[in-house]
Amino acid sequence: MLLSIIVPVYNVESYLHKCVDSLLEQDLPKEEYEIVLVDDGSPDGCGMICDQYAASHANIRVIHCENGGLSAARNSGLEVAQGKYIQFVDSDDYLEANVLNTMVEKMETDQLDVLRFNYRNVNEQYEEIEPNKDPKRWVSYSNEVCDGLTFLNERLGPACYACQFMIRRELLVDCPFKEGVYFEDTEWTPRMLVKAKRAASTNMLVYNYLFREGSITQSVDERKKRKVLGDKLLLIDSLQEQMRTVTDKRWFEGMIAQTVISIIAYVCDNYYEERVSVLKELKAKNVFPLS
Repeated sequence: MLLSIIVPVYNVESYLHKCVDSLLEQDLPKEEYEIVLVDDGSPDGCGMICDQYAASHANIRVIHCENGGLSAARNSGLEVAQGKYIQFVDSDDYLEANVLNTMVEKMETDQLDVLRFNYRNVNEQYEEIEPNKDPKRWVSYSNEVCDGLTFLNERLGPACYACQFMIRRELLVDCPFKEGVYFEDTEWTPRMLVKAKRAASTNMLVYNYLFREGSITQSVDERKKRKVLGDKLLLIDSLQEQMRTVTDKRWFEGMIAQTVISIIAYVCDNYYEERVSVLKELKAKNVFPLS
């Protein structure tokens, strides 16, 4: 089997059909790819919808889990995936039609470990809300093959989305997602990339990312707001630890600086009275003041 598409499913009853239908509207033979729907203890009707799809499509499998969050669901999917390559799709997003064959062909032809493809943002009416991502000076969609560390420093840019990659499954054997934290993609992406020997991009539009109300960063729930701040600080710790293992540290330095700036802005907006203690913590991590 060539490809496993892992889809964590939680509380997306209104969006799930759009997602799964887009994964079925592809130009790969059905026997060459599987769709692994991971029902993460969803409280709505998602579990039943997943089972209905599996009953009518031989290449769809369902895992029912207790709720553990996005990272845990992805890790559960990885444990059972059988494809040569892995792709992650969030259950409120969707793919363009007939794009998988082109992706798999490039993985095979260039013997890639990682392929990054383009995406766009859409609203809940599935209307594009900003132009197709144009490469900025710090982002490159070059299709030339390079090693993963070079890709990280010279091509990735600041955006870290697990759903923007097709990955050789062997690369992920010892590279699970960190569970129980926000910003898991930013923590995971560099760990994954530095293991890659052959990585490349295509500017082809493949993925549609849905912006909807109630996202983590927009949450007004105090517990979640507090966790966002704590997990941003934990992200700095992880990036610093990863940075010690590589020779070219440019991407890590840039991402840590960006995270520090976001923490300062977040504290100003939400916890201004705690600004002194947070700045002290950043100083203790030796990431503030910024150079």
